Amino acid sequence: MSEVIIFCLTFLFVLIIYEIFIVSKTKRMRIKDSNFSKHPMEINYLINIYKLDIKKVNYNQLLQIITIVSSFDIAFVVSLINITDNFILEVLIGFVGTLGIIFFSYYLVYLFYKKKGMIKND
Repeated sequence: MSEVIIFCLTFLFVLIIYEIFIVSKTKRMRIKDSNFSKHPMEINYLINIYKLDIKKVNYNQLLQIITIVSSFDIAFVVSLINITDNFILEVLIGFVGTLGIIFFSYYLVYLFYKKKGMIKND
């Protein structure tokens, strides 16, 4: 039961931090800067790796999806780390788990936008 509480609290904490520091900052920059020159790192990853067509995407929806996915990733890894008592195993789970979950979750975001037809076909 304590793992569920830690997951929920971590998820909410990271979600609030993302909303304050990433989403609100990006929305302000987008109003001032119409050429989208400064995207968050997560959006640049989707654009460069998966060829997301930023002109077709609802930018605010993309920011919210990124916020929820990243918050879930971090909360999930924290919950996994909290299960073990071995420090070396915690570090290993933290590093490998973080990378694996981030790549997998952004692949799911890619599949979502591919299904909607918002990926560039080269």
